[in-house]
Amino acid sequence: MHILALSGSLRRASTNTALLQALAVHAGPSHTVTVFSGLADLPAFNPDREGPHTPASVMAFARAVDLADGLIVSCPEYVHALPGSFKNAIDWLVSRTEIIGKPIALLHATHRGDDVLSDLRRVLATVSDRFTPDIFAQFNLRSLTPEAIAEDLARPEQAARIQTFLNDFAAFIGVGD
Repeated sequence: MHILALSGSLRRASTNTALLQALAVHAGPSHTVTVFSGLADLPAFNPDREGPHTPASVMAFARAVDLADGLIVSCPEYVHALPGSFKNAIDWLVSRTEIIGKPIALLHATHRGDDVLSDLRRVLATVSDRFTPDIFAQFNLRSLTPEAIAEDLARPEQAARIQTFLNDFAAFIGVGD
């Protein structure tokens, strides 16, 4: 099963990206997790650039979404809302078919950010009828370096939480197949 992980942060030392990279490490042989790294390459959404005028970076993003069995999103909160770059990425998918019916779940890298979680739930439920708010894991990783996050998530109890999350999401993806 192939899962595409989307970080809503463009920061090089992003807590959300580090969480998703740890998820990829713990995925194991039955799940592969690829952390998408091209969010910063997407131009600002413009409906005039859809169809035959769609930029190559958007086509690559849409193809990555299409090839995935499911999506896992981890996103920071900026000014009590979604970061513009993440919303922009979703905007590029709205009129396309790749995200429709795609299983989507959330990971969260802090015990704060209720506003972004609310926004994510609303937006992702709008773009896919297979968004599941019930499969969710939250970790308190705020202010840790990517290296410290990797160490923390390698601890047996944290690795078990990640594995449970992945197994639950894989079972959800399998529904309807």
